[in-house]
Amino acid sequence: MQADIFCRVVDNYGDIGVCWRLARRLAQGRGWDVRLWVDDLASFAHIQPGIQAQSARQSLNGVDIVHWSPTPDPTLTARDVVIEAFACDPPPAFIDSMRHTHPAWINLEYLSAEAWVESCHGLPSQRPDGLVKHFFFPGFTAATGGLLREPGLTRERDALQASVDQQNDFLRSLGVDDALLLQRRDGARTVSLFCYPTAPAHDLIQALAADPRRSVLLVPQGVAPGLEAACTAPGAPLLARLPFVAQPDFDRVLWSSDLNFVRGEDSFVRAAWAARPLVWQIYAQEENAHLEKLEAWLARYPAPESAHALIRAWNQPETGQTASAVAAAMAPAHWKAWVQAATKWDAEQAALPDLAENLADFCADLAKKR
Repeated sequence: MQADIFCRVVDNYGDIGVCWRLARRLAQGRGWDVRLWVDDLASFAHIQPGIQAQSARQSLNGVDIVHWSPTPDPTLTARDVVIEAFACDPPPAFIDSMRHTHPAWINLEYLSAEAWVESCHGLPSQRPDGLVKHFFFPGFTAATGGLLREPGLTRERDALQASVDQQNDFLRSLGVDDALLLQRRDGARTVSLFCYPTAPAHDLIQALAADPRRSVLLVPQGVAPGLEAACTAPGAPLLARLPFVAQPDFDRVLWSSDLNFVRGEDSFVRAAWAARPLVWQIYAQEENAHLEKLEAWLARYPAPESAHALIRAWNQPETGQTASAVAAAMAPAHWKAWVQAATKWDAEQAALPDLAENLADFCADLAKKR
């Protein structure tokens, strides 16, 4: 199969994060010839070393990467499969070429746990020009497209999580100070934080400072600015600022942490594969539509109610309940139940086919019907 994937970067890293993982999975896992169109190469370069932000076209990891400019190259026309991520609409001239080749046209939708997704997954949308677009929904059940997951992920994750020395060697390579690594070895809880600016990060610091167990906090550069001053208070977590890293290393940060605060779609899914407790900051929408989506996921996530309460508080900072919710969720009995739930959630989701395999099979079936 020859495929084009179109990606418009909306919230800095989530859109390109999903598209880049999908492009690599299809190229490396299914042997597809993948062409990835990206409108913001600077954001792409933050999560993938080697990306040249000024290059009109480049190749990396077996993927042909095209800068999606206002005047795209007219010689790059549609091939077997066209995947538009999150309804971004390919350029008009490219759509004109699709009318000649009639490729399998996929709208890769946003991830949702809502029940209606199952009935809409895979449905066609007939256009007046004769082209047909199919909706493909990531999700958490066998009636959806599933979640992106690479072969061998569990084996690699378990090996790292079984060795504190390997974790510390990895974190040291990212610039984490030996004094913090010593605290990890002595039993400090490691917390990673990747959040939107609206997150009540200072309330989290307050709660961790009050917790009897010491904490090490891993935060990417530029995320939650101003934490340095808050982390000088007595008992406050030991703060380590991390550089932005390639996706496989971001996964290892999550695997090396006991608790992961994540945001958006891509880091949320990767935190689920870490098989560790996670707190998801969902992307905010008008009229609080995102909170309905959050509740749909919580109805599936088997963590204790104390964890659910923390996740709700994290997404509604105006309630002022984050600090007390952190304390409740980390109470020994609640924490143990949450750790067990995270392992269960990972196993349940890993038993389902991954999104790339489902998408490739779906496109192959469409090709047979053409």
